[in-house]
Amino acid sequence: MSGTDGRSDANTGDNAGAGGTDAGGASRNGGKAAAAPSAITTPRGRRPVVAALMLGMALAAIDGTIVSTAVPQIVGDLGGLTVFSWLFSGYLLAVTVTLPLYGKLSDTFGRKPVLVAGIILFLVGSVLCAAAWNMAALIAFRIVQGLGGGALQGTVQTIAADLYPLKERPRIQAKLSTVWATSAVAGPVAGGLLAGYADWRWIFLINLPVGAVALWLVVRHLHEPSRPRPATRPRVDWAGALAVFATGSLLLTALVQGGVAWPWLSAPSIGLLGASAVLAALTVVIERRAAEPIIPGWVWRRRTIASVNLALGAMGLLMVAPTVFLPTYAQSVLGLGPIAAGFVLSVMTLSWPVSAALSDRVYNRIGFRRTAMIGMSAALLILLAFPLLPYPGEPWHPALLMLLLGAALGLFQLPLIVGVQSTVGWAERGTTTASVLFCRQVGQSIGAALFGAVANGVLAARLLDAPVDGLPGDLDAVTRALEDPGAFSAAATDHVRRAVDAAVDHVYIGAAGAAALALLALITLAPRRFPIITEPSGAPGAAETAKAAGRAETDS
Repeated sequence: MSGTDGRSDANTGDNAGAGGTDAGGASRNGGKAAAAPSAITTPRGRRPVVAALMLGMALAAIDGTIVSTAVPQIVGDLGGLTVFSWLFSGYLLAVTVTLPLYGKLSDTFGRKPVLVAGIILFLVGSVLCAAAWNMAALIAFRIVQGLGGGALQGTVQTIAADLYPLKERPRIQAKLSTVWATSAVAGPVAGGLLAGYADWRWIFLINLPVGAVALWLVVRHLHEPSRPRPATRPRVDWAGALAVFATGSLLLTALVQGGVAWPWLSAPSIGLLGASAVLAALTVVIERRAAEPIIPGWVWRRRTIASVNLALGAMGLLMVAPTVFLPTYAQSVLGLGPIAAGFVLSVMTLSWPVSAALSDRVYNRIGFRRTAMIGMSAALLILLAFPLLPYPGEPWHPALLMLLLGAALGLFQLPLIVGVQSTVGWAERGTTTASVLFCRQVGQSIGAALFGAVANGVLAARLLDAPVDGLPGDLDAVTRALEDPGAFSAAATDHVRRAVDAAVDHVYIGAAGAAALALLALITLAPRRFPIITEPSGAPGAAETAKAAGRAETDS
């Protein structure tokens, strides 16, 4: 094991197996060590497996956003206007709360069965969504889709780390980042086109050929080497899985619906938050007693993993500003149409993967921690620059900031994901990857609730002295009203646009605060040198090396 995180990291991948992991892992089944496979697939088999991973990532990403522009057609056909937001919330909730479970299952039973099951479940959910007869059924089937999407997100990232040694991981991670960003931005466009020119049910049916190809590639080309049979039969902590699922479900429901379906200080919000706190305490008790916990204690005891979890959770928090509020700003303040507003946001997807792909040239010289700190420091300055933009300004102003923000976040996220995956062995990599993605997803949910409250509060305060009465105090309602040229007088329209501008400015200031929290987590918790494992996978002593890596963090 290397104690360095700087130049020596460039060579850590050289000791890995020909096509696969760079570290062994300690099996916790029966308390005995099991050597991890030396290569998850042959070098020749990498390309079809990578293609399958990219298709799987595209499925999970595009379905998070593709429904948004088809809501009018869906509601017109099925009804359910008052609950349609659960088309998004239900999917997000199912993806988020299942990530820890799938991470643990992939470490226990292997990546391939989990990924195959996830793709099948996702496709079954897609077929059911296309056949939905009312809004309640569609929401339930979207949750089924999300259950498969959770397996896709976590397992794809884990297999990508298994396939490539450390020095080659930026390339595959950059590809996955490109697919994710492109799919997320293309989702609303594709949804609008299918709903407008075909039928909204095709939004879900187009998943079938893509998913079928991904499934065939995985079954045909992903070959995990057999591992030694554990001394005892692997046990799944179903009680812990249920507790994690229940806790996450209640917490995310409170965050998503609070301030929307009911006030924050109402009985439903207080009840859900209180119940989620009680369940969280119960989950801790269950996980401490479990032989094979879904969320092991070492995820938070190891400084490297804990700091990366917190830092990426803060990144999820700040990402709400550009992804949720920038399109509103572009349409309501700049007066752009939906397509042009989407372009202002999409420029971030141009610089993000390029920056991520080139990040290895930086972290191989100065280390993972310093590279991530440079990226987040730049993001902090860019977020603080947004409120300084002139009113109303030109579209290229926020577009330029988003281009720079994508480059900064690419330099931040990828080194942390690659670095933390390289500090654990095969048998712990699925759990570690899932914990990172789980924290990022929870951060996004908290950010949506927190910044939504901030934006609506600022907007309501600014509209108190409006030149006309009866203006809506909700950001979404104001945005819809501004789409009607005759809704307000010229003076009232300008006042409302300035109020929206102020609300979004405050959101970006809050996002800058989240960037500061990410920096604080790296400065105070992350070791200066990530304890990278360099033992060849499956070599004698690999399991002990993996354990030593966790102990070494406390000495960094």
